[in-house]
Amino acid sequence: MNTTELIAQSIQTVTQMMAIAAITAPKAKGENFVAVEVLQGSVLQELSQAMIAFGEQAHKANFDRDGKNVAKSDAVVLIGLKEPNTAGLNCGACGYPTCAELILQPPYEGEFCGPICAYRLLDMGIAIGSAVKTASLLNVDNRIMYRIGAVARQMGLVDWHFVMGIPLSVTSKSIYFDR
Repeated sequence: MNTTELIAQSIQTVTQMMAIAAITAPKAKGENFVAVEVLQGSVLQELSQAMIAFGEQAHKANFDRDGKNVAKSDAVVLIGLKEPNTAGLNCGACGYPTCAELILQPPYEGEFCGPICAYRLLDMGIAIGSAVKTASLLNVDNRIMYRIGAVARQMGLVDWHFVMGIPLSVTSKSIYFDR
């Protein structure tokens, strides 16, 4: 097996382990609204180009930089929230005094869809942390990127309320930090 084949096979295993880490991460009240999707192959080039175009059209910085990183990546793991219900705790952390008031708010559609229960956002953060820890333990370079998630939603790759992307790379230097 040559190095390219070894990396491709290993990335497949790492993305599966990252998905397991995200899915099994602790969740508030044991309720799961975290979703995981793995992108590989030609869709990475499509995502890369869409990110660059989005940044230009929206006049937002660094979509081009992150898009170029995606083009050089071996895979991208998307982790997000799909139809998250409130935790029902009436804690006010979302900005509304009760969960019932949060639910009554009209949905805001922008790069992401909100408002979202703070506990569900914490669930997603813990899932992302578990996934990137797994990649790191397996020596695969990665970085959490909100820009990937915003454009993945815009492209219709996922229909989730909120999503982040984790690009993965196996090179001698991290393409995500040594820019």
